[in-house]
Amino acid sequence: MASQRVVVTYSAPQPFLSSDQWKQIYTALLEQLPLRNIHWKPQTRPSIRTIQELEVQLVPLDAVPDEHTSQVPYSLVERPLVNIYAVTCEDSDTYKATAKKQIKDWQTSLNHRKSQEWIIVHILRSDTRNASSNFFQMKGNVLDKIRADFNTDKRDRCVQLAWPVAKDNPAAWAELLSKVKDGILSAFDTAISSRDEEVRRSEGQQSMPGWNFCTFFILKESLAASFEGMNLFEDALRCHDELELSFAHVLREKNLSWFGTLIIPAAKDDSLPLLSVTKKPYRDLIVANTISVFDLRIYILSNQCALLGKMGKVADVCKKVAMFLVSFGRHLREVSVILPPYFIESWTYSSALSALEQADTWAGNIKLEGIALNHFNACKAELFELARNQLDALGIGLGFLPSKPPFSMSLPSVPVAPQEARRESRIISNSELLKCLGDRSAYYDLYIKLTNRAIEAYVKAGRRKFALRLHGSLAALDVHRDRLKSALQTYSSLPAHYSPHRWTSLESYVLSQAVDIYALSGIDKDKQWVTIALSYLKSYSGGGGSEGESLIPHADSTTYITNLVGSLKAVVDKLSEPFTYSEHPALTIRLLGETAEPAEDEDGSFLHVSVLNSLPCALPANEICLSLSGRDSERLRFSAQVTSLEPGFSTFKLFCPTSSWGAYILDQTEVLVSNLRLEWNHRTATKNRKASRTKRVTPTLVRLVKDARAFDVRLKRPRSVVLGPGVSSKLLLAISTGRNYVSKAKLKLAGPPDVAFLFKESTLEGDVSSASLECAEDCISLVDLAENSEISVLIPHSDASAYHTMQITILATYDTKLGAGAERSLSHSSRVPVSLPVAVNVQDFFRGESLFSRFTISATAQHYVRVSSATLESVNGDKGPSIFGTLSQTREIITITPARPAHFLFELVSRYGRVLDPLSLCIKYRMLRDEVEAVLDKVVDEALDEFPEHRSSRSFLIAHTIKALECDSGWVEPYIVTGELRVPELSEDSSPKEVISRIRELLARGRPADTSDASWREIHIQVDVPLMEILAAVRIRILATSPLEDSNQLPPLYAGQPIQALLSIQTSFHWGTKQDANHTSYQMRFDIEELVRDWLISGRKRGDFEAKDGSVFTVPITLIALHHGELSLPKVVVSSLPMVGETSTMGSLPNTETHQVQGAEKVLILPRGGRSTFIVGMGEGASD
Repeated sequence: MASQRVVVTYSAPQPFLSSDQWKQIYTALLEQLPLRNIHWKPQTRPSIRTIQELEVQLVPLDAVPDEHTSQVPYSLVERPLVNIYAVTCEDSDTYKATAKKQIKDWQTSLNHRKSQEWIIVHILRSDTRNASSNFFQMKGNVLDKIRADFNTDKRDRCVQLAWPVAKDNPAAWAELLSKVKDGILSAFDTAISSRDEEVRRSEGQQSMPGWNFCTFFILKESLAASFEGMNLFEDALRCHDELELSFAHVLREKNLSWFGTLIIPAAKDDSLPLLSVTKKPYRDLIVANTISVFDLRIYILSNQCALLGKMGKVADVCKKVAMFLVSFGRHLREVSVILPPYFIESWTYSSALSALEQADTWAGNIKLEGIALNHFNACKAELFELARNQLDALGIGLGFLPSKPPFSMSLPSVPVAPQEARRESRIISNSELLKCLGDRSAYYDLYIKLTNRAIEAYVKAGRRKFALRLHGSLAALDVHRDRLKSALQTYSSLPAHYSPHRWTSLESYVLSQAVDIYALSGIDKDKQWVTIALSYLKSYSGGGGSEGESLIPHADSTTYITNLVGSLKAVVDKLSEPFTYSEHPALTIRLLGETAEPAEDEDGSFLHVSVLNSLPCALPANEICLSLSGRDSERLRFSAQVTSLEPGFSTFKLFCPTSSWGAYILDQTEVLVSNLRLEWNHRTATKNRKASRTKRVTPTLVRLVKDARAFDVRLKRPRSVVLGPGVSSKLLLAISTGRNYVSKAKLKLAGPPDVAFLFKESTLEGDVSSASLECAEDCISLVDLAENSEISVLIPHSDASAYHTMQITILATYDTKLGAGAERSLSHSSRVPVSLPVAVNVQDFFRGESLFSRFTISATAQHYVRVSSATLESVNGDKGPSIFGTLSQTREIITITPARPAHFLFELVSRYGRVLDPLSLCIKYRMLRDEVEAVLDKVVDEALDEFPEHRSSRSFLIAHTIKALECDSGWVEPYIVTGELRVPELSEDSSPKEVISRIRELLARGRPADTSDASWREIHIQVDVPLMEILAAVRIRILATSPLEDSNQLPPLYAGQPIQALLSIQTSFHWGTKQDANHTSYQMRFDIEELVRDWLISGRKRGDFEAKDGSVFTVPITLIALHHGELSLPKVVVSSLPMVGETSTMGSLPNTETHQVQGAEKVLILPRGGRSTFIVGMGEGASD
């Protein structure tokens, strides 16, 4: 039913309707339309409906025919909803004389019209110059009279319009438009409530005799048309949906007495536009009860899609059409015997394309973008594909296509009547399909064209995988048409797109087709063929077996796979270079156990693996490999030679010639088939580390046990470290050959990027006659190493003071005579401490020809360091200065920490002036942990001598004891003092208990520290003797008060008494530079420190003097003690002055040190003595 606009009538006196003024008002009123933002609150529905725009048709009242009773319901908007009467009188007299009667006559003519509203519009002639109060009073009088005469209820239906003010002022229309909106809603609400009640009453009478579905259909359709006329599309669509459900209910009950047959094929029924409601007189057929189910369903669908199109839901249109064509097509196949040949295919094809055309027309009126546009394109693509599927069925029926996948996938599942049983008197009417019936070329062109349109729509929708599926059908068409090269290109490119989406069946099919094309065309098999064959085997084994085989056109899949594997082996044998394929699911390699088995008679380890071959035939192979990765660049490769891998599980033993040990991660497994390398990565890729934890692959840890008899290399700090300018730092490389005679061993070190190893300067430590050292730029080589030998190599390196410890990777390869004689490897990382465990500070004191140096040694980290001795030595022996230590050589071992340092004092006596050559401070130390571990090694061996049956548990016993010591540090202080090592108890139960108890007893015995043990390390630090150009010895000597007093004894000193004293300053250049003859003397200044609380000083408190080597400068002063007690004498500061002609800068002044000779002395100040007489009264009678 075509939608209509809401009808509003107007009426007025005929002279006014014929005037130019009315024509202007009518034109201005049309410009205010359509009505906008109308809010309707229906009586029978809970929510408010909003009408954005409502088209209104203004017609004269005389042009509307009188209402008549009809058996066929019509839309409620076909009748006027609002009637408007225009009044133009300007005064009350005119109103009473003529206008009032005219309005009453108009109202009387409306009495027989049901569900209609009326509005009276009072039009005033006014201009902008007339603004007096009388004018407004006049307006109010006429309008009030109209309201009083005709507003019989509470609702105001009278409105005033000033003209020509409203001509240019849209706000002047607001009141009138508001009244029109209210009138339309009121009339519509009344009418729709009545019609809705009729529909419910009719629907409730379904079970009563005489009820007719077609009559009910027309009644409810009028309700939907009424909503549609009011632009209430959702309510109208709901009515049509309810009609569809009611019709489906009738079909389920097989009550078809109100309809004709399922379908009465008419001319062009298969090619008419599906969504056209005017192609047939549908309402007449419904009223006559002669409409077929086919036509009624199309009519319902057309109305639904028309509403969806107006609502802008064009994607839903396509989806609804596709569902209808598929579902109703099944019903038509049940009566296909009465239909012309290919009628259903032609109807589905034509309907899908015509619906697409109509949907595009509706989509042109709206703006689609983003997700909505993609959804629309996807639904269009499904309709295109549905139409293309009809071509599949048509082509198979005509013999243009083979009846096999993918073409046969479009054939209907419902049995179809044979063509000879159908009516041959009629044929389909679609011109495109008619042309294809006898023209194979035209059919192929149409097939390709329609498939490409579907592909294009899928691509626009972002559904590339659906588009790729259609590409596969085009490739199958190329194969059928013997266009093999084009088909091969398509089939070869499709699997890469299918695999990520796990379309296993399609992937298997296209790959098998590509393999078969090679056989059919005779193309040489190359790497591309190898990739295709491996991809096919991958989809076969990884797709679930039967699913992967479901589309394969080969009856015996096992024979097919066996022949394919044989061809694959033949092709890879002829490849000129290796070919790698990753993550192939046909083979699965797993570790059997997480600990490698060490070889008994040679350096190396074994790993057991299981291999699962998912193929139904044996796979030829040459080698199985397994790679482990450790820290940094450490990699180990285990391998085993094989001939083939049988179907199912197989077990193999892989060997790696290495002496490496520790924890490794399973990195990669490989199977070599001639020039083909199948590899599997067992570690999580770096780019996937941000994935959720549930999807991460847990790495597999593999432990290699350390072989005590294998070749080993360890990196240590040298036992003796020399620090000083021009001395390179070194590392000690300790090589142990174990059971092996090593003909040649090549060793490399890899450390921090800014540290270079000076391999060319490497040397052997000690007297080694059984091996020779060869040095290169990047490595060292050792030749002819005997069995069970220990060799140490010192390797210098560049400055590494920026590091506390260095992480260094040791890479060693060596040749032995054991086993297969292959080159063996050793790789592991080691952390070597670079910074010294102790810090040394020195403080110097010059005293004449002696220099006292106080060295403070402390630990640099939070650990204990044991210091055996510290000596200061001259590099020139007897020619150097004499050095005396303040401690005896039998001093006990000192334990130092950062908070508890050790102090060493040395006296340096130089009779020949300044010492130019540096001295060497030698510190002999070892870490407390190293000392305890050495003690523990001896004690464990001693305990195992008593319990030899537990000798295999030696490593566990040592580790258990160390763990107990690490848990509690309370044993440290008692051990330092007494040498007794009391191991704390562990809560965990450990065995063998008797051995552990014996070890605890032996450790608890006190033992003196052995200073001669070889485990002590040495640090040699170069020490420069400081330069002191001027040394001033200051002394204040108190003089005798009389010549008779002894000058060696101080006289009694009293507070407040002047004390005569002599200040003497002796200068020495002994520790300075005596080579400069121009500086035999210096200008000096002395300054006596003023202690205002203890002393008053009289005399020269500050003065200059000339200093020479060995000279003494004296000056008398007077001191007055301010209080009694033991007082220190004032201190004197001596400083140098600039030389004559030189500026006073820090660089030009000689460095000076002042020594207070009497700095440790104090003088006794007595209180002043005297006698005083006091008379104290004792009171009366005291004399008694």
